[in-house]
Amino acid sequence: MRIILLATSLLFSVALTAQTLKVDELICNHRENPIGIAVNPPALSWKLIALGRNISQSAYSVRVSTETGFAKNSIVWETGKTNSSESILIQYAGLALKPATRYFWQVKVWDQNGKPSEWSKPAFWETGLTPQDWKAGWIEPVQDTSRYIPAILLRKEFNLGGKKIQSARAYITSHGFYEMHINGKKVGDQVLTPGWTSYEKRLQYQVFDIKSLLTNDANATGVMLGDGWYRGSLGWTANWGVWGKKLALLCEIRIAFTDGTETNIISDGSWKSSQHGPITLNGIYEGESYDARKEIKGWDRPAFNDASWPSAKTLDISRDNLIATETVPVRVVSEIKPIKIFKTAKGLTVADLGQNLVGWIKLKVSGPSGTKIKIRHAEVLDKTGNFYTDNLRAASATAEYTLKGDGQEVYEPRFSFFGFRYISIDGFPGELTNENITGMVVHSDMKPAGSFECSNKLINQLQHNIVWGQKGNFLDVPTDCPQRDERLGWTGDAQAFCKTATYNMDVAAFFTKWLKDVSTDQKADGKVPFVVPDVLRNDGTSAGWGDVATITPWTMYQVYGDKAFLENQYGSMKAYVDYIRKKSGDALLWKGGSVFGDWLFYKSMAQTENDGFTSPDMIATMFFAYSADLVSRAATVLGKQEDANTYRKLYEDIKNVFNKNYVTGEGRVSGESQTAYVLALKFGLLPETLRKKATQYLVDDIKGRRNHLSTGFLGTPYLCHVLSENGFADVAYDLLLQETFPGWLYPVKMGATTIWERWDGQKTDSSFQDVGMNSFNHYAYGAIGDWMFGVVAGIEPASPGYKKISISPTPNPKLSFAKASYESRYGKIVSGWSNNNGKMVFNIEIPPNATAIIRLPGAKAETVFESGKSVAEGFTGFRQENNDLVFETGSGIYSFEYR
Repeated sequence: MRIILLATSLLFSVALTAQTLKVDELICNHRENPIGIAVNPPALSWKLIALGRNISQSAYSVRVSTETGFAKNSIVWETGKTNSSESILIQYAGLALKPATRYFWQVKVWDQNGKPSEWSKPAFWETGLTPQDWKAGWIEPVQDTSRYIPAILLRKEFNLGGKKIQSARAYITSHGFYEMHINGKKVGDQVLTPGWTSYEKRLQYQVFDIKSLLTNDANATGVMLGDGWYRGSLGWTANWGVWGKKLALLCEIRIAFTDGTETNIISDGSWKSSQHGPITLNGIYEGESYDARKEIKGWDRPAFNDASWPSAKTLDISRDNLIATETVPVRVVSEIKPIKIFKTAKGLTVADLGQNLVGWIKLKVSGPSGTKIKIRHAEVLDKTGNFYTDNLRAASATAEYTLKGDGQEVYEPRFSFFGFRYISIDGFPGELTNENITGMVVHSDMKPAGSFECSNKLINQLQHNIVWGQKGNFLDVPTDCPQRDERLGWTGDAQAFCKTATYNMDVAAFFTKWLKDVSTDQKADGKVPFVVPDVLRNDGTSAGWGDVATITPWTMYQVYGDKAFLENQYGSMKAYVDYIRKKSGDALLWKGGSVFGDWLFYKSMAQTENDGFTSPDMIATMFFAYSADLVSRAATVLGKQEDANTYRKLYEDIKNVFNKNYVTGEGRVSGESQTAYVLALKFGLLPETLRKKATQYLVDDIKGRRNHLSTGFLGTPYLCHVLSENGFADVAYDLLLQETFPGWLYPVKMGATTIWERWDGQKTDSSFQDVGMNSFNHYAYGAIGDWMFGVVAGIEPASPGYKKISISPTPNPKLSFAKASYESRYGKIVSGWSNNNGKMVFNIEIPPNATAIIRLPGAKAETVFESGKSVAEGFTGFRQENNDLVFETGSGIYSFEYR
């Protein structure tokens, strides 16, 4: 075989032309220009922008100032020229940061030849408040404690006396949802604030720049409060008001004037409140009822007569649980128009959005006053084409709007969200058209990170479904589902999917926040709850669910290179493993440790076929070993060598016990399920001498099922990885490409636009699975995306954070091409391959300041040429591994052709 590097004229020009080095995409604590971060030294990262090959950074200089001009007397930190190739997570080490202060920063770098860049464009971060910095106090509007109450309005007027404003910020949080207005306009574009945390211990506040909303004279602020996660129903409808039965507000407006003076508008007893606004009912599961006839004109503007409104009550509540927002905001991220509006056989008017989404409907309507429109939400239609909501269980998931009748009216829910593809509209006056309906897509505003495409359209739809499942369920916390009376932060789902999540979107800030809630809700004895925030409060834990405490921090560290994930979570990781060690006793067998087993594994209806059942006790012991292994690794990274040795020995001891109790001398794992073999192989629990046999047993089971899987939530994420790591990538492809139940493409062929909770949520005859648990937007089985990016396309971190990249694609004749891209902290990584009648082409892109280990299957160094030179001449560290050529390279664009 002869392999020739395709060097296009573009590539030659890139290689030979002098390059301009730039610094761009500056981020602070994994966010761009964050406002309101904790008053702690932040971590600063940047990217090098340059065409060409082997571009790297040899030195950097960072400067931080309180002014955009970077005048000498405003500099609070300046590194000077620092010889280092590091360009991510540089810790600020300047003067002590002050609260409520904006800091500007710039970076200059030197390339591998010592040539400097220009200073980057300034970026900034702005600190928030410590609990001691707040001047405002908590206030409670007049309200009752019955289950359902209207959304509450609060207001405050203030006059700035004609003074010119320099800057203005609003610091705000609440018990319940809030929406803040100033002078009749909504503040910011965030929704469902203040987000969802373990409120009694961690309550986020938001910071908004409100200068543009204020006048120099009379002003008014109004805040609307709704039940939200704080007061609403959670974890089945009888469970409401988990954190409290009353809504409350904490708000502080800080205004600085050009004359050097300042003023503060704070929540106190001078604020007025009303229970008589237009939102008459609101709830996460219930939906929202809005009566436009009850709108109070001018309530959020100056000169409103609020004499009849009672004053708010001041509360003596500690502010020690207040935290700066660490995650990305929840926003309306995109909009979708219906693809079809039709009448069902039962006479309902239904609109099909064409996509199972999370958010709500924006309604545009004109009609007589008092007209009531009811919007119900559904994920699917039944087999006869009728509207289907049985799987929502007790969630009414309904938006009601009553017209005021004064021309065109526009309505969007504020204090609820829905999971749906279809809506049923009752009571709409006149003909319903696309102009009347817009689907508003809502999720945590994570920056897209990756893309995957191949020659199989069903696989492309699968990737689409994985991404939309992540969008719908990453709404401030990683939830299991977004539609029924649940929508909880199930820990097992999150740990199963977290690696795939990183390929699709930048989830560093998202998981920074949520993992701290995991450790916050962790019990004193080390147990990790089933859901976080812990609304169930049943004192339970389960193997594979509690292990989110170890698996997810380690995964985030590997992907983003940020030791803070391990530093922040190490105590939690260690406490969880110590809890299991205590429960397992001297036997080191975690009996009773798995409540959920391999959740939703395949169960055959045929008497002659084995199902996918795996012993829960064995699962528990396997995850015990894996978590001990991860704690040992984390301890090594953090320099805790004594702990590293302790937990390494624990892992080895559990491994020995596992083999003694669950593995035969021929390498058969107890129960012989796919998940049993997958976990034993993936967690390194089998002796090297038995791995080949165990893998063959796994393959035999798959083949015996006619290339079908039988795994559940715990086995599925690792299944294809185990096969490809042990020489059976072809079998992994067979599973991926399987179009019949159970398999990833069965839901795709049934019309799915997101990942389903069950392999057969809708059966081949179009009837449905158990209505008690049948979500059509449940991302866990979408964990196959990790294998698609990391094995099919071959993009993996070879060192934490992708400073060194592994490019090891795995072509298969059943696909004619596959390609993926991933936006790492260093820049864009691309790996793609194509097979055109036996001619293989590999296209690879490595970002500046990173290096790569490239593996070309079936190649030899002397037959691969680049710009007239063989790999042996042009690359370093090349070697033959079996039938593959492996070599190292720096940044650049590469294209290799097999002949």
